[in-house]
Amino acid sequence: MEAASKVEILTIGNELLIGDILDTNTNWLCRLLHDRGSRVARVTILPDIHGEIVGAVAEAVERQVTLLLTTGGLGPTEDDRTLEAVAAGTGRRLRLHQQALAQVEQQYARFFRQGIIASREMNPAREKMAWLPEGAEALANPVGIAPGVLLQQDQTTIVSLPGVPAELKGIMEQEVGKLLGPGGTEGSSSLRRLWAGCNDESLMDPVLRRLTAAYPEIYIKSLATPLGEQARMEILLTCNAHQVGEQLLAQACLELAAALRELGLVVAEAEESDSGDGGC
Repeated sequence: MEAASKVEILTIGNELLIGDILDTNTNWLCRLLHDRGSRVARVTILPDIHGEIVGAVAEAVERQVTLLLTTGGLGPTEDDRTLEAVAAGTGRRLRLHQQALAQVEQQYARFFRQGIIASREMNPAREKMAWLPEGAEALANPVGIAPGVLLQQDQTTIVSLPGVPAELKGIMEQEVGKLLGPGGTEGSSSLRRLWAGCNDESLMDPVLRRLTAAYPEIYIKSLATPLGEQARMEILLTCNAHQVGEQLLAQACLELAAALRELGLVVAEAEESDSGDGGC
């Protein structure tokens, strides 16, 4: 599979919807996927309700999403219902997966040896994490217990990840090559940024509209600041490097800077972006 052209994320957990937990997983996943040339088209936060998750999974498959990520709900407790719902949403049954069971047993044994848990013995709650949808593949969890799960349903690759951030990151970092294929490598997206001496987006709107129309392959976005604060606004230009050459991105950035200067604005080049690309 090449870098996923269309990605959706289902973030699952009542604790997110009541505001008890801040969802940092989605931000991290969106940045990771964008950096590898994939487009996140939709993010949905769902409660731990079986029917809600089943419906969301089925609808994403019907939309022929390239990659569907679910986060949360893989643990041993009764309210961890994600895999049961993924199975139902794809018309499958849950089966005890021997590789997943071995992974769960090995991790409990490891944490027991380290003195982190009091017992390594399996019980029904622990075994629950090894019941996967029919045809699924277990993804090793290098940090915690519950395996990640990879399932192919028609045109959609479904990946279920734990909600614990360190576990989610550990699985994604070691499996991202498998999930996104040869196109999903570092640097497959490009980012340029500049600063404009302005804190009123409406003044820049005609220029931004013109450049957006001239370069439809490039996402151009001004980041608003509260009126009355420092008159300095950041503008991002980003694109998929597999589809748009670096030269075209640089050209768009230069044209944008020139057009803003024609409005009488001071424009400064960014020293360095988060992705390592410079300004225009």
